[in-house]
Amino acid sequence: MAGSGIAPAQAAEVAARRREFAELLGEFRRTPVLVPLGDEQALLTADFNGIRFILAFSDEQALARYATARGESAREWMYQRVLGARLLDVAVPAAGVPCGVALDCADGSDGMVFPPVAGIVPDGAAVDLDDEARHGGAV
Repeated sequence: MAGSGIAPAQAAEVAARRREFAELLGEFRRTPVLVPLGDEQALLTADFNGIRFILAFSDEQALARYATARGESAREWMYQRVLGARLLDVAVPAAGVPCGVALDCADGSDGMVFPPVAGIVPDGAAVDLDDEARHGGAV
């Protein structure tokens, strides 16, 4: 990467991390996850720094850890099982605001965040693209 200011070892590490994330993203897209339902049976979300995140959980135990962390383990949690790809490709754009997905958010570094950026969500919902790129050149 001549002229990029990144040492070859750093470039290799960045490339390895990108491959690892791409594998995780692919696995998430192929996997059904649990999405709790909030008010009026809407998908449960949380807002963080101007971005809405749909809360998703890999299994009932992960959802139970979230409920316990909120001090709400005694209540009944209704949820839907949704394919990760459907969350990213359909639910995120339908949110109408910048939106991503937070997987297993009560699990600290074992959780995963899928932000609303190109390559993760459809271009029309990606916050890192300008209007021309988001709308395929037609503004």
